[in-house]
Order: sequence, then C-alpha cells, then structure tokens
Amino acid sequence: MKITLMYASAPRTVEETALEVPEGCTLVQALAQAGWLQRFPEMQAGPLTLGVWGRKAAMDRPLREGDRVEVVRALRVDPKVARRERFVGQGARSTGLFARRRPGSKAGY
Repeated sequence: MKITLMYASAPRTVEETALEVPEGCTLVQALAQAGWLQRFPEMQAGPLTLGVWGRKAAMDRPLREGDRVEVVRALRVDPKVARRERFVGQGARSTGLFARRRPGSKAGY
C-alpha cells in the first residue's frame, strides 16, 4: 500500500517521501523503512508528535492505503504569548481594530 511521509525538519523546510509499505505496517515501522530515524536523529531524541492527516496518532497505529503521516516538532513559543508580545511591541493604536479609526470615534469602533 502507498503512503506519504511529511516532516518539517526546520522552518520553511518540508521533507516529503512517498513510500510503499506492507499491509499492517505501523507508523514507526514506516519511519524506519524510509530511513528517517537515522536521517533525522532528533526524531528519537526530542519530543515529536505523530499524526495521520492532521490528527494525532499513536506510534503503533496501523496504516491504511493513502495515509499521510506527519511528524510534528514541538512548538518553541506558545502562539498566544507570541501574539501578546507582538501586540505590545506594535502598540495598541497601530494593530487590528485600532488601526483604522474614523475621526472622532471611540477606540475600537
């Protein structure tokens, strides 16, 4: 059966491999068959999440025909914290609802 492996090894870099695996193959077996465990040593060392078609999956999950296996790195910064810091840096008057204001109106309208 044919599957696709996807891994973003670095920002703006995506590794994609089409692979032919036997029936009953699991996620880890597919990664090993593709040679990704040796090619990307951070997969064994760091906290990575595996998923199939964007949904989190266990390492021992059996694969099906046409599955897209995604290896996801851990976030370095919480998105909420990053947005809050960007907002502080830009200032309240120059972003979002506050950027386009009619003359004489209240802030945010």
